[in-house]
Amino acid sequence: MTMVEVVVAKLGLDSSNGSYVVVLQEKGGDRMLPIWIGQPEAESIVMEIHALKRSRPLTHDLCRNIILALGGELRRVQVTRVEQNTYFAELHVARGGEVVQVDARPSDSIAIALRFAAPIFAADSLLAHVNVESAGDEELDAAPEWGTPAAGSPSEPDEHGLSAEQLQHYLERLRPEDFGKFNP
Repeated sequence: MTMVEVVVAKLGLDSSNGSYVVVLQEKGGDRMLPIWIGQPEAESIVMEIHALKRSRPLTHDLCRNIILALGGELRRVQVTRVEQNTYFAELHVARGGEVVQVDARPSDSIAIALRFAAPIFAADSLLAHVNVESAGDEELDAAPEWGTPAAGSPSEPDEHGLSAEQLQHYLERLRPEDFGKFNP
């Protein structure tokens, strides 16, 4: 199977079903792969893209810490196939000269790969030429505007300036128009 390196190009909200979509784009090319993901994974990806850290590790931070604590290194992530509308991925973890392939969901794999700055690959057969019609100047990777809650409120940010409620509010405000229209 031929694998093609991809990068996280966009993240948006599909208003038709309320799911988040991460769009992988061929590195140096125009083919794309949209994958629908859950809110926790979307939050984790956004936090890592913007280098936002919580006072305690989130699940994907924990996965990174476990791999490192066991003497491993994430070499790459591969999105390998789709079956019955479900995408499959693998983490390629190296330890002691051996590479182990670990089955994982693409959303988790992407969040972990970002934490390692590891390359992400997708099967060539999954990538499609997609026309992206920009509907505005606001880009997905622009710095989020979190706002400032009242002091002492339950949504008060932690030491890094971000509360879970502020992140959720930001993600809920995302619209497909903010990221472009996807037309296969």
